[in-house]
Amino acid sequence: MAGRTYVEKIFDAPKGSIVFKHPDIVLSHDNTASIEKTFKKMGGEQLADPDQLLIVLDHNAPPTNSKLANDYQQIRDFVNKHGVKKFHDVGEGICHQVMSYHAKPGMIIVGSDSHTSTAGAFNACAAGIDRTETAGLWKKGETWFRVPETIKITLHGALQKPVAAKDLALWIIGMISSSGADYMSIEYHGDGVKTLSISERMTLANLASEMGAKNAVFPPDEVLEAFLGTKITNGVWADADAIYLKEIEINLNEIFPVVACPHHVDNVKAVAEVAGTKLNQALIGTCTNGRLDDLQAAAEVLAGKKVPAGFQLLVIPASQKIYLEAMKDGTLEKLIKAGASLLAPSCGPCLGTGQGIPADNYTVISTANRNFLGRMGNKNASIYLGSPATVAASALRGEITDPRPQKGSEQFPYKKASDGVKTVEIKAGDNRYAEGVWAYNDVDNLNTDQMFAGNLTYNINSSEPDKIAPHLFKGFDDSFAERVQQGDIIVAGNNFGCGSSREHPAVGLAHAGVKAVIVKSVGRIFFRSAINQGLPIIVLPEAVEAYEPGDQMTVDFAKGLVKVAGKEFTFAPLPDKLMEILEAKGLVNWMQKN
Repeated sequence: MAGRTYVEKIFDAPKGSIVFKHPDIVLSHDNTASIEKTFKKMGGEQLADPDQLLIVLDHNAPPTNSKLANDYQQIRDFVNKHGVKKFHDVGEGICHQVMSYHAKPGMIIVGSDSHTSTAGAFNACAAGIDRTETAGLWKKGETWFRVPETIKITLHGALQKPVAAKDLALWIIGMISSSGADYMSIEYHGDGVKTLSISERMTLANLASEMGAKNAVFPPDEVLEAFLGTKITNGVWADADAIYLKEIEINLNEIFPVVACPHHVDNVKAVAEVAGTKLNQALIGTCTNGRLDDLQAAAEVLAGKKVPAGFQLLVIPASQKIYLEAMKDGTLEKLIKAGASLLAPSCGPCLGTGQGIPADNYTVISTANRNFLGRMGNKNASIYLGSPATVAASALRGEITDPRPQKGSEQFPYKKASDGVKTVEIKAGDNRYAEGVWAYNDVDNLNTDQMFAGNLTYNINSSEPDKIAPHLFKGFDDSFAERVQQGDIIVAGNNFGCGSSREHPAVGLAHAGVKAVIVKSVGRIFFRSAINQGLPIIVLPEAVEAYEPGDQMTVDFAKGLVKVAGKEFTFAPLPDKLMEILEAKGLVNWMQKN
């Protein structure tokens, strides 16, 4: 019998299986207020297991308007009412950093945020889910998991400072693309793993979601034991003879500074290829790179120097603990004297809800994890992603700059992962609608920010579909919200619904009565979210390729059949339990009936 991968062991089932498990931790943040409303709609009164819940106020902390302030108070009242012990209020930190106080080897962790995968650094199986599924977990205590295929990434050697884990993470994304690990698990192996700190592992695990992965995981080794301060007894790791879908080997000594260029995270280039690009703003922090070593790396570059006049440098420690550590060792003083504005530990401008939103025509370099158009709250800005050292060096000169003393002349060695990706802009007057079908089959990577703007996420509740509907696809096809009709079909390309775990798009599309979304491939969390809202997602590349604008298209769920201009294409039905959720028009209704 063949050996098993990490996820096959932790779920005790072969790849492809659907299993039901009781997660050890269920994470939520500012969206807890919305989740509570859905919980009540499901008939929820008492939590199945209050000890499962970990709640952190971070995305809009401190709250930026009265509605958010009221949401925060609602969450505090909820926590007190139900006896939730793992609660972290405003200022304590970003949820994925706070998770480092709670995550343990061998745990199963889910969270209503796509970057929950960060906890894989602690040998936990950690994956993002949506708000509705989180509410279901509050009520039932368990949820379904599909046991994924696994990619094995073996690391050799060691990174040559100031080359950082962020460079490595972007390198991998540029190599395999933002959908290269769709619905897969990633395991990190090799002698190079021992050279990576827990902070660096968190950066790599955090960015697994930008590869489309379900989770990423590191071994329960001596580095983790030193971090935890205890002998690991519940760790899980793959067998030596486990079978992988794909194996990748990387020599860390050969990695050099890279950036993700606008407007997609897999548009990766060597810093040397874009050096000199003028900048207006820089951001150091977020759940990806707001830890002490990240701030120290930036401070080392900036110490004794000053950013140009008119240049905006923002720094956000990932937690209160890190804030205090950076204060005590002088790191914050160096950053502030260099011209940085220090913000409270929070998500801030990363998703476009807090302080630091860029102006029109600004070019930003950031240590965050996403650079979709409009991601930071302004679709008229452009975002580059880089390591703390690269961002700091670039801030000093007001242009993209190699952080190494000897500047490089390298080129990223892989064909740009986004080459061949159809980035399509729908312009005023374009008509993508005919015969009840929305023709986006020439569009890849249609992300959740384009479907529903991030800066609206906490102003409009996901339990308010009437308020969501007018904003659907406004970042992409301005005519969609006004014209979509009951029974319409959407046809789209690869990696549909990538990006944030926000469920607003799925809620809005289901409310509009969209019959089905037929795609070449789909983001993992969006797929789950669509099921939870009673919105069928059909992965059928052949049908998408065959469709021509104006073709007649029909879907027969009972027969598993899609017809395109008379041609028939078949698809496999979902497992019975998931079909029950679809037939009930979503998880809320299914919960009420069951």
